[in-house]
Amino acid sequence: MGDLRAAQVELVAWAEADFWLLERANAAEMTEHLGGPESAEQLAARHRRYVAMQVGGMFRVVSADGGETVGSIGYWEREWRGGTVWETGWGVLPEFQGRGLAAEAAREVIAVARADGGHRWLHAFPGADHPASNAVCRKAGFEPLGLVDFEYPKGHIMTSNDWRVDLATGSGAIPAAR
Repeated sequence: MGDLRAAQVELVAWAEADFWLLERANAAEMTEHLGGPESAEQLAARHRRYVAMQVGGMFRVVSADGGETVGSIGYWEREWRGGTVWETGWGVLPEFQGRGLAAEAAREVIAVARADGGHRWLHAFPGADHPASNAVCRKAGFEPLGLVDFEYPKGHIMTSNDWRVDLATGSGAIPAAR
């Protein structure tokens, strides 16, 4: 039986006017598990990449309750373990955290990536020391694959959990060997 709950969030395609959200999310408390705040030049470059994305997508996460922007989420291609997969990442503004909105946004981005096609797997790589993001993965239906050394930002190796969803079957489970 499918999930019959009404969506708590809506994903709105990233637009030129959304730079303010990158600035808000660039605070120390939002970036402590990501290597710290970015420079103004790095933020501007990130915004240009988001606006110009042709493969995958970046979105503002908007609350279905009141229409407030609560954060961002996206998915993009990544080379991983000899193949190309989708990767996802998100951030919810501090005043909206703890309400289940990130997990709801992750479930929505799973559906968008599944509809987009192109790759079987969607991965998330939250820092092993970031319990909230790991909980989002669990609540959104990702399967934990274990610890990995992950480069983010460029030049910085962090210990992350590798979580994934099988977009072909809708589950995180690894298919049985044939």
